[in-house]
Amino acid sequence: MTIPQSTSPIELEGSRVKVAFAPGALNAIGTIARTEGAMRILLVTDPGIRDAGHAERAVRALYSAGLIVRMFEDVKENPTTTEVLRGTRVAADFKPDFIIGLGGGSAMDCAKGVNFVHTNGGRIQDYWGVNKATKPLLPFIAVPTTAGTGSDAQSFALITDPETHQKMACGDVKALARVAILDPDLTVTQPPKVAAATGIDAIAHAVETAVTTKRNEVSLAFSAAAWKLLDRSFEAAVNDPTDAARADMLSAAHLAGCAIENSMLGIAHALANPLTGHHGIPHGFAVGLMLPHVVRFNAAINPMLYSAISNDPARLASRLEQLLDAGRIPRRLSDHQVPASALGKLAAEAAQQWTATFNPRPVTEEDLFGLYRAAM
Repeated sequence: MTIPQSTSPIELEGSRVKVAFAPGALNAIGTIARTEGAMRILLVTDPGIRDAGHAERAVRALYSAGLIVRMFEDVKENPTTTEVLRGTRVAADFKPDFIIGLGGGSAMDCAKGVNFVHTNGGRIQDYWGVNKATKPLLPFIAVPTTAGTGSDAQSFALITDPETHQKMACGDVKALARVAILDPDLTVTQPPKVAAATGIDAIAHAVETAVTTKRNEVSLAFSAAAWKLLDRSFEAAVNDPTDAARADMLSAAHLAGCAIENSMLGIAHALANPLTGHHGIPHGFAVGLMLPHVVRFNAAINPMLYSAISNDPARLASRLEQLLDAGRIPRRLSDHQVPASALGKLAAEAAQQWTATFNPRPVTEEDLFGLYRAAM
């Protein structure tokens, strides 16, 4: 499975999100938005994307198509309820009929969060869970500038509550992007650390979706296609931001996002979220360092569990560690100054994570503690 290159949106079998995938595809955003029926657009982005010039390019293209644009750029890494509230106030004043998320997963997730609250009222906490929105959401276009999160293919937004440090997964099929614009040129400005973290996140998506209890033939096809591209392209993409491998990474990240939408995630993500919330470890680093341990843990009950992407789980775990090393991602919790005394609290919180319920091997809090200890 591959995504054909085209600046006109095309449909992928098994996905509800149309895709425009080509170098320079951002230049077509005005035409695409107008064709989809947009007139007044709230563009949600972050300061780094603005400074890189991508937001200005998008605004120019939208203006050229005769569209009215208001930009909300106050998005930070791991968006919180605070950013969603601020964006919602901007939306209430501007009254958009369309929302565009331009940036990494943070910008796209924040755009979805604003969409929930602007259209359905209340607080973003009210949408923690699945299908909590009772009214339609505004049409949404996703434009990823990193190759990793797959938020452009998913109906979920991850929003952090700054008081509890909980990452709230707010999911609703109405939050899916109508179109994802995949422009590899946008990923060239990723710093190597960001490219590594987001790339490892995509790798974790491909690996975990291949084994969850929700997997099916459609999701397995997406998982396998994503893994094939990621396995061959990650090292080149991290080492050279201009390498053609960046296009493979962007395509793979979207395919892995499609896999999530048709499957689910597992305990590598359940273990990662508390590490990010309490110790500030970037999500890609957190999920990446836990993933080899999770693969070995799951494969102990069924050596063929990962057969959609590898017939040898031991070799798969070793390959994941090679990729972490290639991305210069520390592989021990102690490298991130996580003390052993914190593992009990982390395990208790990981056990409450929704994604833990989809792991192919049932887990207890004690199991999760053991996985953290193995990663120390």
